[in-house]
Amino acid sequence: MSDLRKIIIDGNEIEVDGAMTLIQACEQAGIEVPRFCYHERLSIAGNCRMCLVEVVGGPPKPAASCAMQVKDLRPGPEGQPPVVKTNSPMVKKAREGVMEFLLINHPLDCPICDQGGECDLQDQAMAYGVDFSRFREPKRAVEDLDLGPLVETHMTRCISCTRCVRFTTEVAGITQMGQTGRGEDAEITSYLGETLNSNMQGNIIDLCPVGALVSKPYAFTARPWELTKTESIDVMDALGSNIRVDTKGREVMRFLPRNHDGVNEEWISDKTRFVWDGLRRQRLDKPYIRENGKLRPASWPEALTKAAEAMKGKKVAGLVGDLAPTEAAYALKALIEGQGGRVECRTDGVKLPGGNRSGYVGNAAIEDIDSAKMILLIGTNPRDEAPVLNARIRKAWAAGAKVALIGEPVDLTYDYIHLGTGRDMLAKLAEMDHSDKHGVPGVMIIGQGALREADGAAVLGTAMATAEAGQSKFMVLHTAASRVGAMDVGCITEGGMDKAIEGAEVIYNLGADEVEIAAGPFVIYQGSHGDRGAHRADIILPAAAYTEEQGLFVNTEGRPQLALRAGFAPGEAKENWAILRALSAELGATLPFDSLAQLRQALVKDVPHLAMIDQVPENEWQAEPAGKLGDADFRNVIQDFYLTNPIARASSLMAELSAGVKARKDTKIAAE
Repeated sequence: MSDLRKIIIDGNEIEVDGAMTLIQACEQAGIEVPRFCYHERLSIAGNCRMCLVEVVGGPPKPAASCAMQVKDLRPGPEGQPPVVKTNSPMVKKAREGVMEFLLINHPLDCPICDQGGECDLQDQAMAYGVDFSRFREPKRAVEDLDLGPLVETHMTRCISCTRCVRFTTEVAGITQMGQTGRGEDAEITSYLGETLNSNMQGNIIDLCPVGALVSKPYAFTARPWELTKTESIDVMDALGSNIRVDTKGREVMRFLPRNHDGVNEEWISDKTRFVWDGLRRQRLDKPYIRENGKLRPASWPEALTKAAEAMKGKKVAGLVGDLAPTEAAYALKALIEGQGGRVECRTDGVKLPGGNRSGYVGNAAIEDIDSAKMILLIGTNPRDEAPVLNARIRKAWAAGAKVALIGEPVDLTYDYIHLGTGRDMLAKLAEMDHSDKHGVPGVMIIGQGALREADGAAVLGTAMATAEAGQSKFMVLHTAASRVGAMDVGCITEGGMDKAIEGAEVIYNLGADEVEIAAGPFVIYQGSHGDRGAHRADIILPAAAYTEEQGLFVNTEGRPQLALRAGFAPGEAKENWAILRALSAELGATLPFDSLAQLRQALVKDVPHLAMIDQVPENEWQAEPAGKLGDADFRNVIQDFYLTNPIARASSLMAELSAGVKARKDTKIAAE
């Protein structure tokens, strides 16, 4: 129930919720209040004092607007609404005083500081700074921390806003950072000089309002005003985080998160943020043909002719990889099925049902986790499979939700009840009476690890029946960004992967690098990186990566989102759909579209809900039949978080992070 209060801010009367802080009320009134420590997704610290405002009739000194609620204001003598001023002489003088204090020890680093051009302190100093300093003492200096290979520190610039400490503790769920000392000796430090052990630590770079925490890999490579900024979608996991791609010329310089309350809030994982060096290495930039066991460069006409000759009159199978946009999957399906072949996108062998969207997506939105009181995880480790989703589960847990897990015991950054490791526990759960859970909001999240074995379909059916009995929302947590979109357009074969490639003489591999293709069939590989798929190929057709073409990706909750092109593919590489369209002409079975727009029209005609960009379509609930469960334990699918796809494997930074995780696991502790 909202408690609406009238309040006058700078002469404008507005009505706001009494629980709001003054800084939020000012934002609603369209008035910007400067701040350094306040962040709407973190707890309130109230320690930078930049957001001071004057409360008329209140104490004779300015109040911190981030820490005072509207309901705490007193009305005027005749019961008039309380009055707040954000631009009075008192406020201006107070903010100038705060700015002078902040700049006392701040070094003159602007010309070489990486934050230059997007620094909150620079912006506020323009408005509230003075052109001289009254400070005559020597400035203090602080030693820099080593937080690992991702975050570079310049702690002398730190203004002790504690955003990084609050983020790592509250959102990322690690306890390595804190503040020691008092007064001038206060400094942010890490516990016993430890490096940060989190796959979301890069977010403290965005949070830092000064240049104290900057990106180590991006350091000294570009200035913000030189970069072209493109809004796009991340494909490192199936969450579909909203990102901004910053490019300089043809090179991707960095990835930043975009705010999207329904998907990733404003966080992204470290793999999403730092994988950009993988887009520059081991790229396929011209077609290749294998002759006498060796690959040789070829021209496009030659490669396409060879591919068409290989496919004509043969038994063909098409495989859709984990990073392929939905349009490419749709074009591949049209091309292969036109040749009488079969297409499959479940290349890792998961038993997901085709045709029943509630069976491969579920009926829960990511936002449902926020209000859930009970969360059950089955055969998944969300910390590795979708770190940002894991942070959201942590947020629900912090708000009082109970979390339970059936599967491998893992560190999830929050407490959970470990029910068991195997299918026997799921079977027990299915037999229980769940009527006591009716009316209690709950979410069941089932991972790919639970659906991979031979009895995957039975596991899914049992889990869906249990969710139905407890009136809980149901979500399938995918690990491949392209999977839901490819299943939506019907890239599936009855009987799965084995059935699709059974007896195939030619396999058309659209970027599926996580599969081993046995000797025998002729392989045409279309992809962006020289990874496992290219090593096995007889013909290589170089394609664009996810930042180099427009593409539609459907995330794990079934929300279609558009990734826009930020740069161009290297060398002679082409867009995925265009390669398939060109090949279809060579085969004499030309696909019925000549542009991406025409392809999308055909796609939306066949699958209408893909036109609902950035909306979560309602899925009709249809429980899968529960079959006989095996008796094995659930095994999680991701063994190495940093090396899950060809782009990440081409990145030297991801290799370093992966080696760091292994080294951390292997270090012996004194008592052992």
